Amino acid sequence: MLRLVIGPDDLLYPDLAAKLPGRGIWVSADRTAVDLAGKKGLFNKSAGRAVKVPDDLSDSIERLLEARALSLLGLARRGGDVALGYDAVRLALKSARPAWRIEANDGAEDGRGKLDRLAQGAWGDVPVVACFSAETMGEALGRGTVVHASLATSAHSRAFGETIGKLAGFRSLDS
Repeated sequence: MLRLVIGPDDLLYPDLAAKLPGRGIWVSADRTAVDLAGKKGLFNKSAGRAVKVPDDLSDSIERLLEARALSLLGLARRGGDVALGYDAVRLALKSARPAWRIEANDGAEDGRGKLDRLAQGAWGDVPVVACFSAETMGEALGRGTVVHASLATSAHSRAFGETIGKLAGFRSLDS
């Protein structure tokens, strides 16, 4: 679920952290649900008054969720919970079951395939996210480009998983 709040200008704003003041309006973390609620006036009904729904509300939510997920990866890296690069991810897969594997959507398939086989053989299904570019991942993780990363089980991985679950309602996590 996503929380939206009504600003002083009667405009709806996403509140991903659910901490902004005011009465919140909750909606499923799904592009279709957000668009449908805006189109049918369900936000007005829920608020009990007329609210302005931005035309790009779903796109704004998607951008904010992407930024939050990447920010959480950056925090996890600073906390020592992220392995970067093919060799580091391969070693991480051999030593412990990571909470997540993050693959660049513009990376080569052969490296990803090798890590897929290693992950399935060692630990069963490790969730894989492949919806960020190598450059975007690199910016978030303090590198030029990052094609392969893994996130160890931690508070960061739980927050990342929650955010990725919401992002899945707005974009495919496979590419």
